[in-house]
Amino acid sequence: MRKEDFLETALNKRREQHAFRQLRLPGRMIDFCSNDYLGLARSERVQEEAHTISRQLAQVHGSGGSRLLAGNYELVEQAEQVLAKFHEAPAGLIYNSGYDANLGLFSAVPQKGDTIIYDQLIHASIRDGVRLSAATSYSFIHNSVEDLQKKILAVEGGRVFVAVESVYSMDGDTAPLAEITALCDKLGALLIVDEAHATGVIGPRGEGLMQALGLGCFARVHTFGKAVGCHGAIVLGSEVLRDFLINFSRSFIYTTALPPHAIAVILAAYDIFPDMHLERSHLSSLIAQFRKGVPGAGSETPIQVVMAPGNEQARQLAHNLQQEGLDVRAILHPTVPKGQERLRVVLHSFNTAADVDRLITAINI
Repeated sequence: MRKEDFLETALNKRREQHAFRQLRLPGRMIDFCSNDYLGLARSERVQEEAHTISRQLAQVHGSGGSRLLAGNYELVEQAEQVLAKFHEAPAGLIYNSGYDANLGLFSAVPQKGDTIIYDQLIHASIRDGVRLSAATSYSFIHNSVEDLQKKILAVEGGRVFVAVESVYSMDGDTAPLAEITALCDKLGALLIVDEAHATGVIGPRGEGLMQALGLGCFARVHTFGKAVGCHGAIVLGSEVLRDFLINFSRSFIYTTALPPHAIAVILAAYDIFPDMHLERSHLSSLIAQFRKGVPGAGSETPIQVVMAPGNEQARQLAHNLQQEGLDVRAILHPTVPKGQERLRVVLHSFNTAADVDRLITAINI
């Protein structure tokens, strides 16, 4: 028996379920799958501004260590202050990715005797952070304020943390944040909001849904790998929360810090996207166009869903669109529950109305 046989057994099961994952290059198709909503990942202006910032720094291409050792530097602290000010928060702490931020936040802050109540469709990074926490955890029915209230009222003792996303990555729908915030304030729960898919897109300046609604919470996570077009994330909250994470968040403490050029790109993107009003307006028009052309498409965000139950059916539909030069990807079980397999269509400000018409026609064949 080979050492790897147990691995091959698991992989063969995935193949039988039509759920085997493979890496592939994007090719030259029209992009309807990336999270680069505003095109900043390919922006020459971002590159130029980032290089301008980088040229003012020492010529280094690495940070040299974790931020508690050799990896802290002036530009990263400056970026935290700039982003906290933009997002109207007292303080912020930059992580290497959105996954690291959620893992580090949820594994460190809730303590033994506390309870985490999270939306049942919450992102995997939050689920993994919850698993590493010493707190008890429960899910509540997606976007159900009534069920959330029941779960909070059932908790006996300890702090209660509530975890939601402002925009959900698989369905593109938004959380009822005004109602959830009011409930948490009333019952003394601490609300944490992941703004990954709202940053850059939602709000007059792309500030995110919580800020656009004028709402406050215990902590917000803004990631940079979507509309901001680069890499990393920031956890926003109080100065006390920042200090706590620096001392107890393992995904922050035990990793090499982002290099200066990566921080320069973040700053450049934040200098640009708040004023991308025309791009957000064009994106809104494409969303309306798609919703009108595809029955059942109900999201008001760039993430649109075309249901295709069953892994094989979803794969085949995605393949058909790709053969037409449209880069649309299938989302399969186990990423989504059985029977909820779908195409996840992502619209961008660099897509054209003609691109979207072509997509609508291909889907409706």
